[in-house]
Amino acid sequence: MEVWIFNYVLFYLIFYFLTQRLLQNRGLPPSPALSLPIIGHLHLIKKPLHRTLAKLSTQHGPILFLRFGSRPVLVVSSPSATEECLSKNDTVFANRPRLLAGKHLGYDYTTLVWAPYGDHWRNLRRVASLQLLSSNRVQKYLGIPMDEVKSLVVRLFRSTSKGSGEFQVVEMKSMFFELTLNVMMRMIAGKRYCRDGEDELEEEKKFKEIVRESFQVSGATNIVDFVPMLKWVGLNKIEKKLEILQRKRDEFMQNLIDERRKLTSSNSCYEQNSKTIVDVLLSAQETDPDYYTDDTIRGFMQVLLSAGTDTSAATMEWGLSLLLNNPKTLEKAREEIDMEVGQSRLIHESDYERLAYLHAVISETFRMCPPGPLLVPHESSEECMVGGFSIPRGTMLLVNIWAMHNDPVLWENPTEFKPDRFLGPGLVKNGFTFLPFGTGRRGCPGESLAMGLIPLTVGCLIQCFEWERMGEEMVDMSEGNGLNMPKAQPLVARCRPRPAMMNLLSQL
Repeated sequence: MEVWIFNYVLFYLIFYFLTQRLLQNRGLPPSPALSLPIIGHLHLIKKPLHRTLAKLSTQHGPILFLRFGSRPVLVVSSPSATEECLSKNDTVFANRPRLLAGKHLGYDYTTLVWAPYGDHWRNLRRVASLQLLSSNRVQKYLGIPMDEVKSLVVRLFRSTSKGSGEFQVVEMKSMFFELTLNVMMRMIAGKRYCRDGEDELEEEKKFKEIVRESFQVSGATNIVDFVPMLKWVGLNKIEKKLEILQRKRDEFMQNLIDERRKLTSSNSCYEQNSKTIVDVLLSAQETDPDYYTDDTIRGFMQVLLSAGTDTSAATMEWGLSLLLNNPKTLEKAREEIDMEVGQSRLIHESDYERLAYLHAVISETFRMCPPGPLLVPHESSEECMVGGFSIPRGTMLLVNIWAMHNDPVLWENPTEFKPDRFLGPGLVKNGFTFLPFGTGRRGCPGESLAMGLIPLTVGCLIQCFEWERMGEEMVDMSEGNGLNMPKAQPLVARCRPRPAMMNLLSQL
């Protein structure tokens, strides 16, 4: 075994030095000088990844070529380079790299997120865009976000009104996460899994455990993706965790499918407006059972659950944190809501067009704290040109939207929270400068859903409650580890009902 490993390493080193010499004359983009055998530029990478890559791009340019072990990587961090990749070369970069997460959590690269570009992916995208997340379908689900936001408001009111007008301490990270989890699970399968002030059922505990583990494992970096030889020397613990996790997720999701199948088959008068996402897919299964298998349905369920919960919850937490650090901005947003909506009812989606400043607050939150600071990786299906440089086939593309959103060349004083930059004729929101949901063929199909839930939640919290930081110190805005850029420290704040809203809150 040791001889075999030695020979493998020796062969790899010889191959590495020969290919490095050949690649020097291939017109590749700029690259840091020190690329080590076997690991390439991985020795330069520190967390958080988006900041490390932004620093390297500042040193070497907005089109950067790296080697993550054996895998070539293109990092772009300018609007023009991003446009070349995701517009001019959109078809070329429409593939996904074959990472272990896609193998195990993506049903061997067959789900909407992980499927390679082709007929199967196009059909999945069509189903997601036209049937599951179309504007018409989202409108039918509109009552669900309203119900859950109302439930959050009532929960906060009950926990804070006990203090006779005094501010009470609340932890918001878990509240936002449970809110988005309930919204998505009610849309997907018609069930709530986070109940306010009640003992958890065993099924609920199991579900929450699976969701937490999903975000922990899927957000972890698997070194074997970049240095495959480690798979053969016992350093592949994450893959085993992925396999175990997927078995748990499959069992849980299949139980939900079976429940909905039984319910719909026993109710011939099932109303179209009450159909869940699983119901829609089960209807399609009746027409085309060979394509809409239970595996396909479970894949859709897991993609929607993963993409629609943690990202939206994180944006809400960042947004409220920014408002707490900028109380004048918070007050300005509240004044707009009082003027346009009043104090006799909660915000409704029909109010959005009149709440320009609230939307500016959300946009500025997306700019400063994008839920995906690096877009989900793309991969080139053939050789192409970007910025005059030659990009080899099979190169993984990382679009650093965090770097673009915080670029002082593109944004005046980018570290300052200034929602006004998204208002009026000075609006900077066009082209490839502002991309919180990505763009092109692989852009996020759930944008309309997120942009319905996030302003509704943040707006109702501003409308109904007064908010303060825990002390004189600013809310900690440091970033934690994870692909969706979570806060390092969960948001804890002081909250109390607004006197002007007491009448309404007591009637909810």
